[in-house]
Parts: sequence; C-alpha cells; structure tokens
Amino acid sequence: MARHRRLVIGIWIVLLILSGAALPALVEKLKAPDYGVDGAESTRASSLIQRHFQGFGNEQDAIVFDAGQGRITDAGQRAVVDRVLTAARGATGVVAVLGPFDPGARDQVSPDGRAAVALVGLRGSTDELPMRASDLQEVLDAAAGEGVDAYLTGYSPITNDLTVVETTATSEAESLGLPIALAILVLAFGAVLAALLPLLLAIAGLTFTFGVLYLLSFGLTFDAFLVTIVTMIGTGIGIDYAMFVVSRFREELARRGIIEPDRAAVAEATGVAVATSGRTIAYSGIVVAVSVCSFFITRSPIFREIATGVLVSVACTLAAALTLLPAVLAALGPRVNAWQLPRRWRPASLRSDGTLAAGPWARWARLVLRRPIAFAVPVALLLALATLPVAGLHYGIDLGTGSLAGRPSAAAQRVLDRSFTPGVVSPIQVVVTGSGDTALEAAGRQGAADLAAALDGDDRVTAVESVEAAGRTLISVVPAVPIDSGAAIDLVRHIRDDLAPGIPRAQVLVGGATASFVDLSDETTAKLPWVLALVLGLSLLFLLAMFRSVVLPIKAVLMNLLATGAAIGLTVMVFQWGYGERLLGFTSPGFLQVYLPISVFVLLFGLSMDYEVFLIRRIQEAHEDGHDTDDSIAVGVEHTARPITAAAAIMVAVFGSFVTAQVMELKQFGFALAVAIAVDATLVRLILVPAFMKLLGGWNWWLPAPLERVFSAPRGSRVRAGSPRTR
Repeated sequence: MARHRRLVIGIWIVLLILSGAALPALVEKLKAPDYGVDGAESTRASSLIQRHFQGFGNEQDAIVFDAGQGRITDAGQRAVVDRVLTAARGATGVVAVLGPFDPGARDQVSPDGRAAVALVGLRGSTDELPMRASDLQEVLDAAAGEGVDAYLTGYSPITNDLTVVETTATSEAESLGLPIALAILVLAFGAVLAALLPLLLAIAGLTFTFGVLYLLSFGLTFDAFLVTIVTMIGTGIGIDYAMFVVSRFREELARRGIIEPDRAAVAEATGVAVATSGRTIAYSGIVVAVSVCSFFITRSPIFREIATGVLVSVACTLAAALTLLPAVLAALGPRVNAWQLPRRWRPASLRSDGTLAAGPWARWARLVLRRPIAFAVPVALLLALATLPVAGLHYGIDLGTGSLAGRPSAAAQRVLDRSFTPGVVSPIQVVVTGSGDTALEAAGRQGAADLAAALDGDDRVTAVESVEAAGRTLISVVPAVPIDSGAAIDLVRHIRDDLAPGIPRAQVLVGGATASFVDLSDETTAKLPWVLALVLGLSLLFLLAMFRSVVLPIKAVLMNLLATGAAIGLTVMVFQWGYGERLLGFTSPGFLQVYLPISVFVLLFGLSMDYEVFLIRRIQEAHEDGHDTDDSIAVGVEHTARPITAAAAIMVAVFGSFVTAQVMELKQFGFALAVAIAVDATLVRLILVPAFMKLLGGWNWWLPAPLERVFSAPRGSRVRAGSPRTR
C-alpha cells in the first residue's frame, strides 16, 4: 500500500465519489421498519386476509378529518370530505374506503362533530405499502383545504414519519458528536493532522458502506433505523481502527528517529503498523462479524437487516483501514505529526526513543499489579450488581409517536386522542377458518360469532366488526388503547390463549401490527439463548486461535459478558424503571424495545473485543520479546491505554449524542452503547484485565500440547506449550 500509495488513493477517490453520489438515492429507497416474523401467526394471518378478503387490502389505515371551524357535518366541510375521499379512492394501492357518511359507517363521526374518520384498505407487499401510504398522504394534502385538514395514519404512515424523524435525529447527533470526537483526538495524539486521520477514515468507510448498501438495496430492503445503526457503528469502529494504526505508525516513526521524508523508512514503518495494529483490527473486525452473524438465525427481517448492515460496515471500514489509511500514512510520512501540541501533551512513546521506562499508564498498571485483589473485587462486585436488573427485563415496542411532532401521523393521533380512540390506527385482525384453511362448519361459525361477542364486551375494545367470505370469518377489533401499549399486547395474548382455543374444529390466527410486536417478542425470547451460545462459542474458538492460549479467551469472554450485562442492566434501570427520565427528557414506557437487548449484546460483545484484542496482543508482543508477565502487562497498558481511552471517549461521545434524540429507540441504543464502552474501556481494561492477569500469572500463556500442534505458535514466540510457566 505504501509503495503504490498514489494508485490506492486514486482508486479510493473514485469509489468515494461514486458512493457519495449514491447516498441520496439510498435515502430515497429506505423503507419503514419490518417488525414481522417469518412464519409467525401474524404473518400467516396477513396471508389469509390477502387470499380470502382482498377487498380489505393488506393493511388497514385511517384518514382523520379535522374541522378547524364549525362541524364536520356542515355542508361546506362535508363537501371537502367527499372530495378527499374521491381522490383517495383513485390513489394507487387503495382497494377500499369506508367514509364517515357512507352506508355501513359506524361511529366514524366524533360526538362533538369536529372530526371524522374514514377507513382505508391498502394493497401491496411489505416493500410497497410504505410508498403507497406516502403517495396517499400527498393526494390528501392536494385535495383537502377550506377549513378541513386530512391526515393519514396507520402502521405504514407512522413508520414513514418515524423514518424522517430518525434520519434528522441521526444528522443532529452526528453534528454534536463529531466535533467532540475531534477535540478528543487532538488531545490523544497531541497533533492536529494525526487527529484528523481517524475522522477522515471513518467518513471514508461510512461513505463506502452507503455505496455498497445502495447496490444491495436492489435485492434487499433497508430502513432508516438500520442506517442509524450503521452510522453509529461505522463511525465508532472507523475511528477506533484508525487510531490504533495511526498510533503504531507514529510510534514506529519515533522509534526509528524518522523526522525527514524517507520513502523506504516510511514504507517500513507503515508495514510494521499494519503487521501489528492492522492485524489486530482485522481480528477485531472478524470478531464483530462473527457476533452479528448470529442474527441470521432469527426469523425477523429487522435482525437480518442489522446483521447485513453491520457486516457491510465492518468490511468497508476494514478495507479502508488496511488500504487507504496505509497509503495516506505513507504519503504523509513524518508530516503526520504536523501542528503538534506542546511537548508535555504528546504521548509518552513520542517524547523519547520509543522505550517506555515508566510512563503514567505503566505506573497505573504496576499499582494495580501490586494489589490485584483490592482493585478487582470491588469493581467485579459493582459490575455484577449493575447486571442484576437484567433479570427483570421486559420487552415491548414503542413506535415513537410522541416524537413525530409536525408530521401528519402525529396530527392524526392528536385528533384521535381528542375525539376517538388511539386504536383506530391499526385494528387487531382475527382470521377464523376451518382446519387446514377450509371453510368453517356450523360450530366454527358460531364459535367465531361468540368470539366477536366476547371481544365486544371487553373494556379494552372500542369496536368490533365481523365479515364473512368464502366460509371464513374476519373479525376487526379496534382497541381502546394505543397499539404499542402493554394493554394492547395483553389483549392479543388474551385472544390467542383464552378465546381462540374455545372454537371447535377451527384455525384462529391473530394478525395486525400489535400481533406482529408480540410475535417479534416471542421470537427474540426463543432465539436469545441460541444467539448467546453462538456468539460466546464462536468468539471463544476464534480468540483461542488468535491468542494461542486457553485462559486468555475465557477471561476475555467473561470480562465482555460482565461489561455488557452491566450496560444492559443500567439501561433497564433508566428506560424501564424510569431512573433519570426527567434528566434525559423522556417518559418511561415500562419496557425496552424488543430488539434492543439482543442487538446491544451482540454489537457490544463485538465492539468491546476491539479493546481486548488490542491490549492483549500488545501484552503478548512484549511477553514474546522476553519480558516477564508483570512487565508485559505494564508495557502493554502503557502502549494501549491512551488510544483505548481516547477511542472509548470518542465512542461515548458519538453514541451518547443519540441520547439527545426524541425517538425512544435511539435514546436506548445510544445510552446502552455509550455506557458499555465507558465501562469496558475503564473498569475492565484498566483494572480487571491487569488484575486478573496478575493473579493468573503463568497460566495466562498456557496452551496444552495437543492444541499447540493445532494452533502452531507464531514465529519467534517464547511461550512453551504443555505447562504453565512464570518468568
């Protein structure tokens, strides 16, 4: 890369120009989140509705009319309503519209006469519905007016508006986090130009990622939340990876005394940086990839999207870090240290000939090594206590309607809360057919009627409507509560567990948005043990091959579990229990987003492994150079603590900036990731790891002879296999 730096940089400039040009097109192709589960009851119910009740469409939405003056039943306002409905019936994908004044309309005009609701059936696939909902809202805007507003609401309209809000929130969070990141980088590197490189690398990797995602979007679907996750993870790992490589490159320049451009010497320093730190980040990237691949065992599109997005982000960032960054470093050479801070603000390894006799981080490490139990026990107990709230974790879905101020679905929700019921936006749909999707027998039809009557008398239900077609029954249930509330979820479970089994010789399937949330929660709960086993097992095997030690991988996995568990536990305390909700500007819904715990675990396990690999590899390097265990730990900590703490501070700034967003899922993800990284880089890497390695002594390097033959030690290793050994 150093020898062909001009060619490499030129290729990357072309790639980034093309990827940047594709970004607006990618944003246009973003879809609403798909919370469905392949083969789940709600998915099968949707399929039956599409097959037997085509007149209802694949999704039932609502047009909410609001009269600014007078009553909706006045002649002038009613004429506007009729005009809007005529336009809506001609919109693409609309298969049915039941207006408030049509025959068969039931309680669709509010008691105060100020508002009315029309029910709309939209036909289309999961990919088509959001666009058709967006087009329908444009039709309503064009036809409304003269004192009457018309707003479309429902599952797709709400998620469309959420996409806009999340995209804006992501941009705002980046504008807050990146300047802080730059300031931290300047302090960490002690030089302005060197500090700019990680930011530029992160931007390059992220831009390339969006270009690849655009190409993939022709065969796959992506939503705005995925782009937010990719932005968060891509920015974090991009800065991390670049910091490690740039730090080692500058250290190699200082060790060789290179202060003037010397092409051969600079190329050699570049090669060493990539062979050491570059190899480390490659290992780290593989661990992240291994972790997120576990998402593919779930049957939900939202998890598959996250896995795909993070895999692409890691691959593109690694490609930039291992090709573009070395080429740029070779082009800069000693000029990478331009615009330096005063000498005392520079890293210790750059203020001498590269040897670290007693730097501040080495002194800290030796302090921990002198009293390992006194340091390790309180920290381990603290993290274990922080993990306890995980036992009381509750799942749910907060659609984020409270964050949609200024959007059409928010205006519709305001009118519904005032004059109707919030459940109108997405009714629960109960499909009753004979066994094997045959026509119902007499007993089955009577059972469906009894089920509808039981629901009509439920306090959680506002309206029930039954329709028969081809010997099947469709029961539409309008909840009296928000569709993403715990009461609505309980209602779905009540229908499935208590009412449906009472219908003889019939198949009863419950669908709709709320039922999809329930199925996603059940799928997440069922697959969580398998995801944990895959992530832990595969990571353990990979680290065993990389560290060529039995104890170090086990310790790494346990440390990461402790840090991740503590972060999720603290997230439960804040967002489920409500501690600090006033400070962070939200009202606790009483649960975490259903996909957050498993996603945070997988992502954090992969991300925190960066620091583990970076630290342990440097300790191993010192050990293989002949240092004893204590000296190896001190040297490793001295060389890595500054970039690790700086990288962690940057990640905390980037992730923490999302806590300022109004969307609950962004707040939760940002908080959980920021807390976990902070805990991992401070309490774990600077205290627990040195303390436990001191206590383990020679066992740190133990590799049984049979495994030594499988994982042959790297050339020059001084570790003898077969028995623990201390120096």
